[in-house]
Amino acid sequence: MTVLILGGTSEAVALDQLLADQAPEIRAVVSLAGHTSDPKPLNLPVRVGGFGGIEGLRHYLIENRVVAVVDATHPFAAIMPFHAEAACKAENVPILAIRRESWKPRPGDRWRSVPDIQAAVETLGKPPRRVFLTVGRLELPAFADAPQHHYLVRVIEPIGDRLPLNGIKVIQQRGPFEADDEEDLMRRENIEILVSKNSGGPATVGKLTAARRLGLPVIMVERPPKPDVATVDHIDQVLPWLVAQGIFVTERGV
Repeated sequence: MTVLILGGTSEAVALDQLLADQAPEIRAVVSLAGHTSDPKPLNLPVRVGGFGGIEGLRHYLIENRVVAVVDATHPFAAIMPFHAEAACKAENVPILAIRRESWKPRPGDRWRSVPDIQAAVETLGKPPRRVFLTVGRLELPAFADAPQHHYLVRVIEPIGDRLPLNGIKVIQQRGPFEADDEEDLMRRENIEILVSKNSGGPATVGKLTAARRLGLPVIMVERPPKPDVATVDHIDQVLPWLVAQGIFVTERGV
């Protein structure tokens, strides 16, 4: 019997380590979408790629005798959480989502919240600006509609031809990023505005602190809707949930 972890976040990596340390008796598999070519190494077996929609995921649950699913996908995963909910409901498999808390504006912040990337592009306006883009490489093509801006783009993976504009500078780095370093970067690049997804978590919150210190406006893209499933905000709550489902009991009394 298998526990399927839908990965793609730091929480999935941390859960992988927690299960390896505290519950090695659990047979678990981490599924990655494959957007990152060099993901962090994991202790558990890993599968990469899609399932083939809801029906494909149902087939996987049956074939692999999956007894529980933990949704640790990215806060901006818009499709897989709904597919997982539908497949688990159809096969009567319990599902738990790990959803980190979103960032909230603090005194001194100059946020403009928008519902999606296209709205972020439009909110930049017509006059040319020096923009710090931290939305991931998959969202970059939308900004080709606003070629008048100078973009500083930070990504984990190479962007290829996703934003083929003049006046673009790419930084390829993986967080975490400290607020002081973010402030130095924004000063050095004469950044006028930051565009960010509201991913939450500590790894990249430093850019928001830096923007606050510098008095810079932030265009904040809010998260897409999520299905109504059982939810926790920390990996320490996963093992007790698995026990509550009657999936396993350890001698440690987790």
